[in-house]
Amino acid sequence: MTPGKEPTAPRSTLVVTAHAGDFVWRAGGAIALAASRGESVTVACLTFGERGESAKAWREGKSLDEIKDMRRGEAERAAATLGAEVVFFDAGDYPLTATPELTDRLVALCRAVQPDVVLTHPLDDPYNGDHPAAARMALDARVLAQAVGYPAEGEIIGAPPVFLFEPHQPEMCGFRPEVLLDITEVWETKRKAMECLAAQQHLWEYYTDLGRRRGVQLKRNAGPNLGLPHTTWAEAYMRPYPQVAVELA
Repeated sequence: MTPGKEPTAPRSTLVVTAHAGDFVWRAGGAIALAASRGESVTVACLTFGERGESAKAWREGKSLDEIKDMRRGEAERAAATLGAEVVFFDAGDYPLTATPELTDRLVALCRAVQPDVVLTHPLDDPYNGDHPAAARMALDARVLAQAVGYPAEGEIIGAPPVFLFEPHQPEMCGFRPEVLLDITEVWETKRKAMECLAAQQHLWEYYTDLGRRRGVQLKRNAGPNLGLPHTTWAEAYMRPYPQVAVELA
């Protein structure tokens, strides 16, 4: 540390996700990359996906509490594999309903985390209303956490950029791959985290294929001179707010 200078806190990422597995499929690469750089990553997991995303466990005759415990364990192992901390809200899925209390908890977490980046779902998903509900709450909490007069603990935050991660059926959700993030160096970490989610094993190969295809698109858009490996892995994101820049790049 330079004499006379205060140490700077590591960059912080906040991921607001509807269900226990969403953060892994959609943003596991971004999380692992940030963690590999020594940055702090916090996942706000609003529900366990116990009702809508645990069909295998229901068919096996497990109880609601057993399914919650199972999904919690899966998410904890996946988060640890990626290098993130996960905070469970247990707000109940199918449907996930926004409440003033839930928003307050998210605002308090925003102020505690002081995120430099926020990741969440797109605002449209005709197949799963929990996803846009989580996104709407994430965006609302980000704005409210900036307001000096909002009655929540902690210091106000700045205006961290928000990235919306890719939904399961992007064409039906108005999703455009505006940002392609190269996750090649952490792909194996993401895959290991995916394999923690035994309740949704049917998605392992789907998201492996998606990562490979987005990697092909990344190479195509990056041009031929970056020395990218033959097989490149990527994740896609949208931006709901303008990018702030001092030069176009």
